[in-house]
Amino acid sequence: MRSRTIPGSTGRPRPMRLLGDPALHAPCREVTAFDAELARLVEDMYATMYAARGVGLAANQIGVPLRVFVYDCPDDEDRRHLGHLINPRLVSVDGPVIRGPEGCLSLPGIEAGTPRHDHAVVEGLSVTGEPRTVTGTGFFARCLQHECDHIDGGLYVDRLTGLRRRRALRAAARAPWAGRTELGG
Repeated sequence: MRSRTIPGSTGRPRPMRLLGDPALHAPCREVTAFDAELARLVEDMYATMYAARGVGLAANQIGVPLRVFVYDCPDDEDRRHLGHLINPRLVSVDGPVIRGPEGCLSLPGIEAGTPRHDHAVVEGLSVTGEPRTVTGTGFFARCLQHECDHIDGGLYVDRLTGLRRRRALRAAARAPWAGRTELGG
C-alpha cells in the first residue's frame, strides 16, 4: 500500500501563461518562505503540468514569479524522473550538444529542433528546504535545462536562430491561442 500521495492529487490546475505574457520573460525571485503556501504552489504546479500533459513546469508559467519547477520526465532509457526544485541553479552542462525536438506548455502545439547539452546537473532545495542535486541525461537533461531557462525569463524559442526561429514564431502567430496570454484554469 502506498504511504505517500501522488504529486498533484491535492492540487488544482491553474491557467497557463502563453508566449507574449510578460511573466514568461522576467527572471523569477528566490523563494524565502518554505511554508504551506509553497507546498500548495508545488501541488498546483503538478496538477497543472499533468492536466496539460507536460513533463515539466516552471512557476512563472502559471504567473507566479518564483524560482520553482516540477517535473515528471523520462530520460532516454525510459527511466522516470519525478520531483521538484526550489531555487534551482544549473551548475553544469556537458556532453555533446544535440538538436532535438522541444516544445513548451506556454507555446502549445509548437515544436522545434533546439540545441541542448546531453548532460545537466541542477542544484536546489526541496519544498521543505533540504538541499537536492538532480542529474539528467538525454531527454531529462533537456527538460532540466528548459525549466532553468524559464525561471531565468527565457523560452526555448530564444535559443533558436534563423529559419527554425522564424518558423516557430510564425507558427505561434497562427496558433489558435495567438493573441491570448493565458489558457485554461
